[in-house]
Amino acid sequence: MLGLFGLLVINARVIANEVKENFAITVLINNDAPEVEVRQFQKSLELTPYVKTTEFISKEEAAAELKEELDEDFMDFLGYNPLLNSIEVRLKADYVNEEQLTFLEKEYSKKSFVNEVVYDKPLIQMMNENIERIGLFLIAGSILLSLIAIALINSSIRLSIYSRRFLIKTMQLVGATKTFIRKPFIWRSLRHGLLGSLVALGFLTLLIYYVSLNVPGFTELQNPVKLALLYAGVLLTGILISMSCTFFALRKYLKLTTDQLYY
Repeated sequence: MLGLFGLLVINARVIANEVKENFAITVLINNDAPEVEVRQFQKSLELTPYVKTTEFISKEEAAAELKEELDEDFMDFLGYNPLLNSIEVRLKADYVNEEQLTFLEKEYSKKSFVNEVVYDKPLIQMMNENIERIGLFLIAGSILLSLIAIALINSSIRLSIYSRRFLIKTMQLVGATKTFIRKPFIWRSLRHGLLGSLVALGFLTLLIYYVSLNVPGFTELQNPVKLALLYAGVLLTGILISMSCTFFALRKYLKLTTDQLYY
């Protein structure tokens, strides 16, 4: 379950970035704007660190798109093309926020040949709020599942060591050191943690494979480095939880007197 939530967290961020980077700012250009200046402006936009892509759309292309959407030729009715040339600007995900967009709107509007800067303000606000909510939900879910996993593993390990409490006390009575007593239990917990993690990763791999076959575009969203880190994290977490719970459970029974073992 921890691996599944980790996968959801990774992909939620990737999907959120994809959505943000598809958000476009439309810079409308006056009809009398010199073509050279417009092209230079577009080139300067592409060189800025926060812009991902730009696309120049002529008013003829815009009219053709609108005609297709409306399923009728609005220019026959008007007698002319009222649309303007435009540049669609798509930003990198980290810069798609209200403050940055407001700043860019003011900056782009300073150009004499820019008629208007247009973008969907309510959409960007709603999008960022929803992304933040989903992120908080996934983090809270991950923490909750981590606590549940630790509690379950801790309980099963404590029961296992409780059943061997007399063996532990016998070893102490014959002179075995605490380190000597701990060693076989710690090694066993390491093996169990490793085995449990490998089983969890096996199921996670099958899930990724199944989703890849049935959800178009899922494979392209995956980052091999992040997946490798996720797998390593699940593996280490399983081992560390198992070994830590074993260590603390052993510490309790190593401190008990013979009489206390019966309670």
